[in-house]
Amino acid sequence: MSSEQLLANIRDGKTLTKGQMIFLSVMLSLPAIMSQLTSIVMQYIDAAMVGSLGAEASAAIGIVASSTWFFSGVSMSIVQGFSIQVAQYIGAKRFAKAREILHQSYYVVMGISLAFVCVGLLISSRLPLWLGGDGSIAANATMYFRIYIGFLPVMAMARLSGAMLQCTGNMKIPGIFNSLMCVFDVFFNFLFIFPARALGIGGMEIMLPGLGLGVAGAALGTGIASLVSMCGMVWFLLKRTPMLEKEEGEKPAFHREDVTKAFRIALPIAFERMVVSGGSVVTTRIVAPLGAVSIAANSLSVTAESLCYMPCFGIAEAASTITGQCIGAGRKETAKQMGGIILLFGMALMACSGTLLYLFAPQMIGFLTPDGAVQALGARVLRIEAFAEPLYGASIVAAGVLRGAGDTLIPSIMNLVSLWAVRIPLSFLLVRPYALIGVWIAMCVELCFRGTIFLIRFLRGRWIRMSNS
Repeated sequence: MSSEQLLANIRDGKTLTKGQMIFLSVMLSLPAIMSQLTSIVMQYIDAAMVGSLGAEASAAIGIVASSTWFFSGVSMSIVQGFSIQVAQYIGAKRFAKAREILHQSYYVVMGISLAFVCVGLLISSRLPLWLGGDGSIAANATMYFRIYIGFLPVMAMARLSGAMLQCTGNMKIPGIFNSLMCVFDVFFNFLFIFPARALGIGGMEIMLPGLGLGVAGAALGTGIASLVSMCGMVWFLLKRTPMLEKEEGEKPAFHREDVTKAFRIALPIAFERMVVSGGSVVTTRIVAPLGAVSIAANSLSVTAESLCYMPCFGIAEAASTITGQCIGAGRKETAKQMGGIILLFGMALMACSGTLLYLFAPQMIGFLTPDGAVQALGARVLRIEAFAEPLYGASIVAAGVLRGAGDTLIPSIMNLVSLWAVRIPLSFLLVRPYALIGVWIAMCVELCFRGTIFLIRFLRGRWIRMSNS
């Protein structure tokens, strides 16, 4: 039986066996996991391309990385405010209402992302200096940030379209387009980052085109690749998705209560993104005085670690879809059972990836930079972080389950407390005696704490009783 049929059985009130629940959890997770893995592999290649330009080029991107996460994360949080509603309406088989929510979401998400573009451009010239970067990296950092922020509406539309497809249970198409986006990203980066150059193959010399834009070319390549992916997903969503495809005679409607509900769901998520991204900005400010090697090692190690934890975000996306449809169909007990299954799946995956991270840390960071000092420091901090991966995975997947049920406020507060009461104070405390090592010890301790409190929240089950169905 297919995952689509099993989701239809949930909507129809039919009972699923334990084996079917496991099958559905895995089948919905795998495409999203593969999409995230492909994305991270391509980010690896991106980082390696920029890293080949030297430690200062990596540091230029690293100094503003937390700020790009802040702007993209907060501006895209409204996506979940709409997608959670759509998943629940699909679960309740109210497809016309789901389509109404979809059409409203495009206008709202576009408006918010454009507002963030304006703010980002206003602060871009001073941002690297505010974050502690010196003059050697400030110009490149500013240019990278401006280009990245300029493409923010495109990235938001791509994220919205992918989220809406996932709400229907279609994890495959977003996975395909996200993978294609990464392939295009590598292609455009080769074209934009490096100058035209000769390549010798079998005694023949082939001229490779290139614009030689350096760090700015990395941002431009990512933006254009996102545009290609967005166009494909929007077309598939509006033309090849029966549940959400506009029917003849339907007119787009704008209802204040739908938008209000979206903001009520999204504001805690936006607040959480602000808190987490703000914490990353503060961490960057803590690391910046340690010099270009530490900035580069910190940034590249975050990229390397993401190969371990980003697949768990794919599982969290599947968890939100399953929970949302179960809640919409009034199947709260099924939501709790499936939430437990998918949570265990995520923790097991992260335990395996954490083990690989510890074993292959030198090779993972070595792929990203030829700089020996950056490699040595990056490998040390990655091995510290490996111990946090299983509980970090618990926090990621549990958050996906809770959000699918509309429980967004308490998880956001939990992230606030964890980051600002544990990680940031510990980082300030440990950075002087242990430099970057101390910052990553603080991160490891905080992620273990975060995973523990999310597990407690899930197991207590209040999120089921608070759901609005």
